[in-house]
Amino acid sequence: MKKILLSLLLFFSAMLSFAQQTYPVNGSYDIRQGQFAFTNANIVMNANQPAVKGTLLVKGQTIQAIGSGITIPKGYVTIDLKGKFIYPSLIDPFTSYGLAEATRAIAGARQSIFTSTKKGAYGWNEAIRPETMSNTLFAADSKRADDLRKAGFGSVNAINRDGIARGTSTAVTLSDERENNTMLNPRSAANYSFNKGTSQNDYPTSLMGSIALLRQTYYDAQWYGKQKEEYNISLEEFNKQQNLPQIFEADGWLNILRVDKIGKEFGKQYIIKSNGDEYQRIDAVKATGASLIIPLNFVKAYDVEDSVEARNVTLAQMKAWEMSPGNAAALEKAGIRFALTTFGLDSPKDFWTNIRIALENGLSEKQAFLAVTEIPAAMIGISDKVGTLEKGKLANFIITSDSLFKRNTIIEENWVQGKRFIANKNNTKELKDSINKPLAKKADAIKESAVKGSLIYPFTAFGNASLPKQETILLKNGTVWTNEKDGILQNTDVLLENGKIKAIGKNLNAGNARTIDATGKHITAGLIDEHSHIAGTGGINEGAQSSSAEVRIADIINSEDVNIYRQLAGGVTTSQILHGSANPVGGQAQMIKLRWGKLPEEMKFTGGDTFIKFALGENVKQSNFGTGARFPVTRMGVEQAFIDEFTRAKEYKIALAKKGNIVRRDLELDAIVEILDNKRFITCHSYVQSEINMLMHVADSLGFKINTFTHILEGYKVADKMKARGINASTFSDWWAYKIEVAEAIPYNGKIMHNIGITTAFNSDDAEMARRLNQEAGKAVLYGGVPEEDALKFVTLNPAKMLHIDDKVGSLKPGKDADVVLWSDHPLSIYAKAEQTFVDGIPYWDINRDAQVRQAQNTERARLIKKMLDSKNKGGKTQRPQAETPKLYHCETMEDYSQELTELEGAHSHE
Repeated sequence: MKKILLSLLLFFSAMLSFAQQTYPVNGSYDIRQGQFAFTNANIVMNANQPAVKGTLLVKGQTIQAIGSGITIPKGYVTIDLKGKFIYPSLIDPFTSYGLAEATRAIAGARQSIFTSTKKGAYGWNEAIRPETMSNTLFAADSKRADDLRKAGFGSVNAINRDGIARGTSTAVTLSDERENNTMLNPRSAANYSFNKGTSQNDYPTSLMGSIALLRQTYYDAQWYGKQKEEYNISLEEFNKQQNLPQIFEADGWLNILRVDKIGKEFGKQYIIKSNGDEYQRIDAVKATGASLIIPLNFVKAYDVEDSVEARNVTLAQMKAWEMSPGNAAALEKAGIRFALTTFGLDSPKDFWTNIRIALENGLSEKQAFLAVTEIPAAMIGISDKVGTLEKGKLANFIITSDSLFKRNTIIEENWVQGKRFIANKNNTKELKDSINKPLAKKADAIKESAVKGSLIYPFTAFGNASLPKQETILLKNGTVWTNEKDGILQNTDVLLENGKIKAIGKNLNAGNARTIDATGKHITAGLIDEHSHIAGTGGINEGAQSSSAEVRIADIINSEDVNIYRQLAGGVTTSQILHGSANPVGGQAQMIKLRWGKLPEEMKFTGGDTFIKFALGENVKQSNFGTGARFPVTRMGVEQAFIDEFTRAKEYKIALAKKGNIVRRDLELDAIVEILDNKRFITCHSYVQSEINMLMHVADSLGFKINTFTHILEGYKVADKMKARGINASTFSDWWAYKIEVAEAIPYNGKIMHNIGITTAFNSDDAEMARRLNQEAGKAVLYGGVPEEDALKFVTLNPAKMLHIDDKVGSLKPGKDADVVLWSDHPLSIYAKAEQTFVDGIPYWDINRDAQVRQAQNTERARLIKKMLDSKNKGGKTQRPQAETPKLYHCETMEDYSQELTELEGAHSHE
């Protein structure tokens, strides 16, 4: 009876504890506040103080006093919590609680919507919506609030997860009161992502487009703050939000690095919500200086009982299953500040299961507690109200049966703003047998094997536990193809030292060099692919507009692409990664060296000129896809698109030169001005003679130069004109008749252009073909009898010349980069294998080491499969194997990056 009376008193007292002063009262007016004294509790006020046996006084929503030796005033209801613990309620900094989920359109053909359909004085692109304010959309969700409270949460950050610039989020409590009383910080943060969400605009379709749009928005906002011509609600709000905390949702550690790059450009330090794979590149993540919000939605084990289905699971997927539970511990060890979130879990009730798994994998209890209380409170600006238990703060606390992180501890009550909520009933009773003897307690579930594999770089097949080192190498007694005036040298040595070619000659002194016997073998410069689409992610085309000069391949380099390794095995050391051919003016290119295992920035070829992709033909006018609404749709329109682009760029350049101008910075036109200033160079996708002539005439009339025509399958028809203008040719060896505009291509094209005096190269435009570029070069000998030395130059020195890097690579000469290939046979032979491929003197490919890596990783797969089967047999959750097929990009590849993100999120936990 006493317990019933106490419960009724608690109920009615809590009912009276909230008063909405601006609301009328219907009935008897009573605003008495509940007053409670929680005695004999083990109180944990914050993560840095041990539990103190004492008293907690609560009046209304607020903590009145806390600690030991406290006198209980009259009128307080005393609650004896002997043996129990009090902790601050938990805080989730990344939820969509109380906000309607954005309904994303079903993937399909583009709609050709170029500017916003939103009525009002807003920005041009619907993905930029900083005017969205979560506090105006928020409506408490009683069911979801109850689920979160049962997991111990008392407050959350509510984010509208729609768009690239998403507007402001709102920090709220999980009380069941009206929204007016639950908001802790109505503008807790400005929010961003790379996902355009429900925007109906075609642009952007790619990750690089999302990055470019956000960068342009920052520059537009800077311009907007200085001008008085235009009123723009979106830019107005964007500027107002720059002093708020900045939360950026990123998918994976590679995107963390991309986010950080934007932050450094605009002086922002983002709080980054990641996906829990930071352990794969912990040093790089730490170097960003960013605070993180990390999920605990660990990868479920794959059901690998069926050996056929098991083949669909990659080594990276298996290792992620094993290693992701240690992510939080890795972050703690590295000293990276982070908070935890329930985001991505099937249910908030899984939070405690997974946090205990994280603890078993090395996360400390102190750090775990900080990550759900003080750190998230500070991130979203509510530390003055919640996160710790202190006098004057909100009475947001949980009552637990024991120490919070013990396996069998129960969260019994969750008090939010001084109001009691039953979280979980404690029905723990001592079980006895038929003779009243206590039964043994049920043992904890058997833990997984403590044995874990090591990290590999990159985190995929053929990755290495440690990267190969630069050393002094002496290649002894080989046939050396110098690509210089010395020609081919027999029985000659090549010395590599400090990443450079030190010397070439006979009987070189090895000193401390590692000597490799090259007798009977051939040594060449590393192969160079002028036209490649490997090592990109999130789309290789941004084709929603006729010009995408603002996008940069440099922003989307994917160092984890297995094609990097495969092409090293074919002797390739340098590739130019090009935008696709979906529009006349494409994106900015990026040259990389194939430094397998390095970070994206470390792969970039430094010290060279910059390039951009242009295109002509069917792909550009989108003959075979799209609605036909996007200009241009004819070959005449393509010509006009170039004229318009360069005319605008010239006017822009003149305007920028005027003293005191407030011209809006335009990233698209910046790139075109660089072309006019000979600071950026054009590689143009081309097929048909008439269009090639057209672009040469446009260039002549508007005063810009074409560096290279790539593909150029009708180059043999216009070779004289190209030579007169100093235009290079990067073509295919023997592609023809695969579509209408290549009907007149011939395999003698390369030879004819070479004989005319054009610098000619063969490229791949294909991840598979690039693995045998040496054989493509050999076809120049077959079709027309190009001398062997010249043929090899088609994939070495000549592409180096057209990429303006022949002072560094493309031939074997002392002082040049030690990008060298050791071949088992004549390099143009179909029987030749690249035995070792050196980049900067580092053997990133070694045929013998490859055999060892394959054997070791097969053993690793077998171990992980057994571990997954053991997990399943012990009752662990599993998911059906889902094949992760790497994307192979080509010129015409189109995709919807945002749609892919949405689908990936929906498929994260298939059972």
